[in-house]
Amino acid sequence: QVQLVESGGGLVQAGGSLRLSCAASGRTFSNTVMGWFRQAPGKGREFVATISRGGSTYYANSVKDRFTISRDNAKNSVALQMNSLKPEDTAVYSCAASLRFTTATKITDYDYWGQGTQVTVSS
Repeated sequence: QVQLVESGGGLVQAGGSLRLSCAASGRTFSNTVMGWFRQAPGKGREFVATISRGGSTYYANSVKDRFTISRDNAKNSVALQMNSLKPEDTAVYSCAASLRFTTATKITDYDYWGQGTQVTVSS
């Protein structure tokens, strides 16, 4: 069992930055692949970024070069640094943990989910 709790969401103007954090507990964190997903109003959940156990990263094209995912295995946490935010980045952002894969970009790859944190970018 893995418990995930996100923090760091809020309201920011376009062009600004936010840093999301996800605290994990319950299992050996270093054995999990971690990911961030988002769901905008009226839309389905979409992949944002993932980081492997070894620290390899992969991003959705829409956030590449603006967002950075990182992990701290000593603190059982994963972060998403979001820069140059756009109104279209407005969504509920959720972190997720995968125990079954070495890389994971699909919703079905993930076993545990946090409750999510709201990010709103005003124009």
